[in-house]
Parts: sequence; C-alpha cells; structure tokens
Amino acid sequence: MRILLLLLTFVFTSHSLSAQVLNSKSYKNGLVVTADKYASEVGKEILQKGGNAVDAAVAVQFALAVTLPRAGNIGGGGFMVIHLADGETATLDFREKAPQKATRDMYIRNGEFDGDLSWEGILAVGVPGTVDGMIKASERYGRLPLDMVMQPAIKLAREGYLLSYSHAQDLNNHKDTFIKYRASRDYFTTGDSTLFEEGDLFVQEDLATTLQRVARFGREGFYAGPTADAIVAEMERYRGLITHSDLYDYESVWRDPVTVDYKGYSLHIMPPPSSGSVAIAQILKMVNDYDLKSMGHNSADYVHVLAEAMRRSFADRSYYLGDPDFVNIPMEELTSEYYNDVRMGDFSMDSATASSSISHGEISGYTEPSETTHFSVMDVDGNAVSVTTTLNGSFGSHVSVSGAGFLLNNEMDDFSAQPGEPNTYGLIGAEANAIEPGKRMLSSMSPTIVTKNGKVDMILGAAGGPRIITATLQTFLNRAVFDMRAQQATSLPRFHHQWLPDVLLFDDFGLSPDTQKLLEEKGHRIFPYPAVGRAHNIYVGSDGSLTGGVDPRGDGHASGY
Repeated sequence: MRILLLLLTFVFTSHSLSAQVLNSKSYKNGLVVTADKYASEVGKEILQKGGNAVDAAVAVQFALAVTLPRAGNIGGGGFMVIHLADGETATLDFREKAPQKATRDMYIRNGEFDGDLSWEGILAVGVPGTVDGMIKASERYGRLPLDMVMQPAIKLAREGYLLSYSHAQDLNNHKDTFIKYRASRDYFTTGDSTLFEEGDLFVQEDLATTLQRVARFGREGFYAGPTADAIVAEMERYRGLITHSDLYDYESVWRDPVTVDYKGYSLHIMPPPSSGSVAIAQILKMVNDYDLKSMGHNSADYVHVLAEAMRRSFADRSYYLGDPDFVNIPMEELTSEYYNDVRMGDFSMDSATASSSISHGEISGYTEPSETTHFSVMDVDGNAVSVTTTLNGSFGSHVSVSGAGFLLNNEMDDFSAQPGEPNTYGLIGAEANAIEPGKRMLSSMSPTIVTKNGKVDMILGAAGGPRIITATLQTFLNRAVFDMRAQQATSLPRFHHQWLPDVLLFDDFGLSPDTQKLLEEKGHRIFPYPAVGRAHNIYVGSDGSLTGGVDPRGDGHASGY
C-alpha cells in the first residue's frame, strides 16, 4: 500500500516534460546544475567570489536545506564524489547511521513487520550526517571560509524566498502529515485552513539561526550545544532513539571510489554503502559484448539487454551489499568480467528471464555476514564535484526539530528492516543490510564523475530511489554510446528494472507502442511510470566548454558564467 501511495503522490506532483524550458547553453568558467534555481544561483555566486567546486557544492547543499526541504537537508545525509584538476579523486560518505539503541527487530509488532514505523515518525530517523560531511569537505578541499560559503543559505532562510508552484503544492500535499507533529505544523503549514500559494514569501528564522550556529562554530554548532539539545528533546518528546552521544560520535568517512572502465571512459563512483557503484559496474560488464549502438537507442533489443542486466545486478544488490564497515562485500568478485559473464550465461535475446528464477550469483568462499536530490558542479580550474543527498522519502520522517527549523530523515527504512520484506521502494534486502547500532544503511545514491584521457568528461547523478542507479547509467550510455549532448541525454525516456517486483518501468511519455509490444512478446511485464529518476548532469566539451543537462521531469536549473 505504501508503494502505491508513493507512486500516486508522484503522479500528481510530477511536471509535464512539455512544460519545461530546456537549457543547453554552454559555459567556460564554471557551471552548477541542481534541482532548484535558488541553489544553482548560490553555487554560481560562490564560484564568482573565488570559491572552487567544493566550496560551491557545500554552499549548494546548505541552500537546498532552505529552498528544497523535501530533499535538501541538514537532517539527512548523502554522498560526495570529488575529482580535482590534478587527477586526485575522493569520495565522502556522509550517510546517516542507526542510533546505538536501534535493534534488529525494532519494527516488529506482535510478530509482524510494521513498515509504517520505519517510514514516518521518530523511529524512522537515523543519525544525520550532512553537516559533518560538508564541514569535512570544506576543511580538506575548500578555498573559502565556511561562514562565507554558508552566508547565502542563511540569508535565504532569514529573509525568505518566493515559493514556486511545485514547492507550494509539495507542502500542501503533505499538510495532513505535517500537522501530526507540532514543529512541522509550525514550520511547514500555514497554521490554519489556508494553503500555500505560488509567490508566497517563505521565511525560516529558526533554520537561519541553526545555520548561523554551524557557520560560527562548525561541527560543534550542530552535534553539540543548543542544536543537539533540540534534536534530543524532539527524540524524548516522541520516544525516539537518538542521544547526545549518537550525535557527538557521528563521523563521515572518506572512502576509495569504485572505478569502472567502459569503451575509453572511466567512471569514478561512490562505493558502498552506495549500491550504485557495484550495480553500474556489473551492468556495464554484462552488456560489454553487445553492440548497443547498432541496436538503436531505446529499441526493444536495447531495452531488453539492459533490463536483463539490471535484473541480475539488483538480485546481487539485495544479497551482498551493505555497510562495508560491518559486512564483507566481495567487491572484486562482484565486479569481475568472469563473474558477470556467468551471470548472463542464461540470457536470451528472445525472451525475458522471470525474476522468480533468478537469485543472487554464487561467489566461492562468501558467507553471509523517492526523495533525493542530486547536483553537479565544475569550476574554471577543472575541479568537479558530484553530490547526491537525501532525507529518503519526500520531507523525510515529517518530524521537525522544534526551535531548530529543519526536518529529520526517515533513512531507517533503507535497512532491511526485516530481511526478505520489501521496503517502500519495493527493494528486497538480506542480512548484509540488517539493522545494527552504528551501521549505515544501504543506498541507491550514485554520484559519479566520468573521465576520458584523464580529464573530466561527465558529472552524473540522479534522484529517485532505486531508479537513481539506472538513470545515472542511461545518461552515461547516452553520451558514451550514442554521442548525445547533455540536455538530450538527460531528457530522453528512461526505463528501469530492479529484479523484484518483476516489472519493467518506463517513463510514461517514452517507449513507442511498437517497442512496448515487442518487449511484451519477449515476456516483459511493462508498466508506465511518471519519472524514471531525475538527473542533473554536466558534460564537458573537447574545448573545455560546460553544458548542463537539466532534467525536465522536475524544476532543475543550470547556472554558469
């Protein structure tokens, strides 16, 4: 039921492709592509003030916490991939963690799994990682002081900004849930029977104060002092689990990227607990021997080959992947050519493989131990940053921190709350992603930077739950195989298969009736979907020019100079 409600909400809040203005202008000095105009302009402002791509990314993250509260956040987490002009590549994991009081069976009631508890309310909240992550990135790679980078976000919160039509509708659509929680009612509803309208000035004074505290005191301004006290008070009010020690002990982690080579390109992808790196690596290796270009973009054969590879990679995702600090992930084997050749051994060009007949692959010696936002940044020096960040569901847990002005995530739903039971996105998990205190939950967020001949060629990523992985993959292939420009590659119809449920999703404006018929004849169960991910990409031309791919499935914006 929750999956159906999520889908219906998306149907009614998505925007028509024909209503969007596609931006294909190229830039020389820097470019920021995000899901929100205000945030893109903030990133551009920081670049123009002498900041580098990391400074701009940090500024954008804090701006999105103000202007895109359904996904932008300081109460959630995410992943960052950085590629510097000198060739250094780094990835930062600022994913949330389970509180120390979390237990494996915390969502079991009367012997049954209660998925609502992991989706809405205080028990759905993981320990936030965004603030720690932004500060770590700023300290290691930033050029400007943190308080300078954060000032545009603080100003937007204190002075307010004008609501767009879609933003007003998002808030109104969630009003009935916001009013269950005192602080959320105060911050994200009008306070009476009226609704928000396009053009309303949206002011967030308490959030401005919280951001100012971080700008002044850094990490201590969030994980200790008044903000931490406010978070713990909210936990106590609704009987949540996060304590002062959970907050103070939280640390984001620098990890080594997963690098995948494909036809002259090198993809540098966020490693686990991002599942996108393994899935994309597997899919590319599974289809490497097929001439995708001769099949034709989004032809029945092209969709069929990729969908079958997606099906197999998501089956492996469900079994092997989790937090690498807690489980042994056989990365080398999972991403090897031999293993993925074997995985495609029963593939047929003529017929779909029933997901019921597919399990995870066998690896010798192994023992079992919706709402995101993505943005891409590149500066004049050639430094590139790809960030995907989230509260998980739209507006997260719907619980706000009284006196602090921000929403808390519902990331605990990304664990295998009960192994074998699907989460809200229909994803099945196993023991590798079971709940443990201090553990990071598995994610589909897949920020990616692609290089060619040692230079940045693409900055990729998407929003949209498990569809993040397949949207990122397809925008890469649209350039690598079909030589598309950024906007075309980002706008064209996409498709998605995640093993279970056994359906092939496609953008509802997308595949032709003839293609659909051919796929059905192969045995695919096809299902139209409002938007298979929302991507915000940057492509780099041979002359160094930067072009943004702004996804018309949302309200994205490119700002450059």
